[in-house]
Amino acid sequence: MAGQLTLADAQRVLNAALDKAVQIGQPMNVAVVDDGGHLVAFARQDDAILASIDIAIGKARTAVLMKMPTAQLGEAAAPGSPLYGIEVTNGGLVIFGGGIPLKNSDDRVIGAIGVSAGTVEQDTEVAEAGVAALGKG
Repeated sequence: MAGQLTLADAQRVLNAALDKAVQIGQPMNVAVVDDGGHLVAFARQDDAILASIDIAIGKARTAVLMKMPTAQLGEAAAPGSPLYGIEVTNGGLVIFGGGIPLKNSDDRVIGAIGVSAGTVEQDTEVAEAGVAALGKG
């Protein structure tokens, strides 16, 4: 894979995540953004929660801006933790699981995936399937 996230990469990530959502039986919203947080690919499966469209995009954007999974950011943003309150910065960050950075072969963040509409655990599982597909090109 090249140094940046291509449309083909984003589609591969998206499709793997959608396949995992079908496998677990939970319709999802899946967003893939580039390293600037701009949407490259998105899909809303039939019957996925409409409110989760913005949440999926927000998770992807948060993961790329912070260069960390949203679940990890959530731990750092808990009351009494060093980043408490960070979710109100940058136009709003999402601080629960389902957003994961995408990295190239040099371990540089080139984008992120965000998934929403299931439980936090399901969202994370589907996002991880998308991340895993990036290396299979």
